Amino acid sequence: MTTTTRPTQPIGDLLRQWRKRRLLSQLELAGQAEISPRHLSFIENGRSAPSRDIVLRLAEALGLELRERNPLLLAAGYAPVYHETSLEAPHMGAVRAMLRQVLAAHEPYPAVVLDRYWNRVEANQPAMLFRVGVSEELLREPLNLLRLTLHPEGLAPLITNLGEWRAHLLSRLRQQVIATADPHIIKLHDELVAYPCAQPEPGIELPGPGDIAVPLRMSYGEHTLNFFSTMATFGTPLDITVAELAIESFYPADPATAEVLRTTTW
Repeated sequence: MTTTTRPTQPIGDLLRQWRKRRLLSQLELAGQAEISPRHLSFIENGRSAPSRDIVLRLAEALGLELRERNPLLLAAGYAPVYHETSLEAPHMGAVRAMLRQVLAAHEPYPAVVLDRYWNRVEANQPAMLFRVGVSEELLREPLNLLRLTLHPEGLAPLITNLGEWRAHLLSRLRQQVIATADPHIIKLHDELVAYPCAQPEPGIELPGPGDIAVPLRMSYGEHTLNFFSTMATFGTPLDITVAELAIESFYPADPATAEVLRTTTW
């Protein structure tokens, strides 16, 4: 299906808002989009109607995600070009199969597929680790990984470096707020910020001796498990749903963690 949300503002107003959010001058944005500053000024002031090609070039120069490009097209009088297709659609079977193949190949280490709002789409069996000790309320669908991690009835009591990990996650979410201005993401951020945390949260992530990434350290029975994680996305997506999927893969940061994961049956 195609996202057809009607614009509430003229194309010029939307462009100006995104340009200011990106801290770009008209001269800078025009240069990146390869149009004249005069033409951009006329578009923003409603004195000129941009072609569809120029709208897409401006969206690309602004670094807008696919979801944000359709409203620009609609505001300029053009049909949306990017579809948002349910993963349950028959022709998305290849995408689902690829995701499950990647998750299975990562075992015995945890991996999850997330959507734009950090809701779980798929997960492998070792990711059951992240459900241990979590309240049933937080495990209801849609299962939000950030809420599950930072909520006091979620994983938070088990995370031994909660202040550090919380600051890291909230920093990532704030970057997403800046990039998208999505009200749902802003609401999620405000909810998570209000959760209690007894540990100090670093304002700026600085590496300690030997650190190469922010670790996730959590208690599991008599063990303390140490992880680092990576995020992977589709390289050339043309569908909104696919563009917004991310695979977060967790790797053991020490031999003891690897051994626990290899010898645990989920």
